[in-house]
Amino acid sequence: MFYRVILVIVRFFISFVFRLRINGRENMPMTGGAVLAVNHRSNWDPVLAGLASPRPLTFMAKEELFKNPVFGGLIKKLGAFPVKRGSGDVGAFRAAMKILGDDGVMLIFPEGHRIKNGRRGKAGAGVTAIAQRGRVPVVPMFISGSYKWMSRMTVTIGEPISLEEYYGKKLSNQEQHEIAENIMDKMWMLKEPLIN
Repeated sequence: MFYRVILVIVRFFISFVFRLRINGRENMPMTGGAVLAVNHRSNWDPVLAGLASPRPLTFMAKEELFKNPVFGGLIKKLGAFPVKRGSGDVGAFRAAMKILGDDGVMLIFPEGHRIKNGRRGKAGAGVTAIAQRGRVPVVPMFISGSYKWMSRMTVTIGEPISLEEYYGKKLSNQEQHEIAENIMDKMWMLKEPLIN
């Protein structure tokens, strides 16, 4: 309930910031767990992804954001949970598995951090590991636009990518990266030309 109320408020606010267009909402599976793989250029991205998704999202956020009890409490209510960056955070991985096991949708930035210049970065293995272990599809999403005031921002959701052929298999780090890069390929195919 809190999530949906905040979403209405944020949607109203965003209408004064960007001209938001959403494509492909019908591609989001409406039942079961899923990983939503999204490109990442700006701090606006989790907000725009949340507005575009027809289902509530959960997401990992760097643990530093939870040090402020007010802000940390707010983003926790909005579906965020802390992760220690730069290390294999077992607790965050278990939290992700629980979310997917409870049929939740988890937002992941495959590159792991913002790529401010808008160029394609290198995908980490995390998106593959989480989707494979959670036995859920990956839904690609791409956010296109300049992030300038009243510019057009387009969020496009692509068709789900099944990793079923890898369920139960032990994949090498290289194999996980290759699968993640394939997911990135599908994401970047959704990119739209820059139009203000």
